[in-house]
Amino acid sequence: MLLSVDFSEADISRIIEMAWEDRTAFEAIEAQFGLNQDGVIKVMRANLKLSSFKLWRERTHGQKTKHAMLRTTEINRHQSKQHNKLHR
Repeated sequence: MLLSVDFSEADISRIIEMAWEDRTAFEAIEAQFGLNQDGVIKVMRANLKLSSFKLWRERTHGQKTKHAMLRTTEINRHQSKQHNKLHR
């Protein structure tokens, strides 16, 4: 995969993790990794099983929390509350 050359395995793992999180907007991934929504989709397609990729696309397609401009003002974070507990 061409996109994987630019990212370490740890970066790809974090991109996938952020993409699966409901509250992480594509804009947050772009800010951290310089990868726009189309790039995230390509990374996901190349690194997930087809069934997992389809499930992820169904989940994110049209979801307001995945786009910063469509979010309500009540959602002001992109990181799961559980994130820091997992990485201590």
